[in-house]
Amino acid sequence: MDSLITILSILAPLFVGFYIRLPRHRMPLLEQSLNILVYAILLLIGVSLSRVDNLGSQLDTIVLTGLLLFACVIGMNLAVLMWFDRRHPWQTSGSGKKVQVSLAGSAKQIGCVLAGFAAGKLLADVWLPSENLGTYCLMLLVLLVGMQLGSGGVTVRQVLLNRRGVETFVLITLSSMAGGLLFAALMPDVSWSKGLALASGFGWYSLSGIVMTEAYGAVWGSIMLLNDLGREFFALVFIPMLMRRHPSAAVGAGGATSLDFTLPVIQSAGGLQVVPMAVSFGFLINLAAPFLMVLFSSLDF
Repeated sequence: MDSLITILSILAPLFVGFYIRLPRHRMPLLEQSLNILVYAILLLIGVSLSRVDNLGSQLDTIVLTGLLLFACVIGMNLAVLMWFDRRHPWQTSGSGKKVQVSLAGSAKQIGCVLAGFAAGKLLADVWLPSENLGTYCLMLLVLLVGMQLGSGGVTVRQVLLNRRGVETFVLITLSSMAGGLLFAALMPDVSWSKGLALASGFGWYSLSGIVMTEAYGAVWGSIMLLNDLGREFFALVFIPMLMRRHPSAAVGAGGATSLDFTLPVIQSAGGLQVVPMAVSFGFLINLAAPFLMVLFSSLDF
């Protein structure tokens, strides 16, 4: 019952937001609100991390485990999608031209977590936010994402009719699950369900970090955050390189960010032809991520 309530608390705001349409001139305000909320959630993740006892002795574990999780999931993603692109070639108009990418945004996000950690240490004896605040921020974030999707003119019909986008979504989901199971097989203290939950973030770091923190503690939330930020770095660098021969792999590498942060890179590298596919894939993966993370983290097998 508790797991059902948790799932509904995440999915309900997403679907409610999808049917709240904002006028176009309000979209910049919505985007600014989303950015502020993302940084607030990252601060809260940093605060949660500051509450972990003997964190210094666990830093090596966080980094090495995060890198292993990233290698398992992104490795499976690329293996499956590159095979798919070879079997079903699809030439994009952009032909993988070189584009300028910036990693400043990711550096700011990491800095925000560090700032939250420092604040948590300095204010530990004065005041710290309620642990439920992260859940409320998460629900608001998902609501605003739903509003952004609905107000952006994306329709369910457009999403479901883009065959390549749907195929990429199915393959990235299945290969991520395979990567999560591989990770669980390599880590003796990780259950199958936990491996699947950790593989279900799809690069949505602001969501996955807080969900995993609430499910498994701040250390695993930090591992998940590192994994999904790593995906963002990887996507920014390798999308232009993958696009010419492996467009599905290029779009899939962006995960949940293919609908927003990495979409300009996808468009620059692949041309306008690839945008409907990226929007379709990104929309579906944004719907799947919260459901799968909450579902698997509520199970134990």
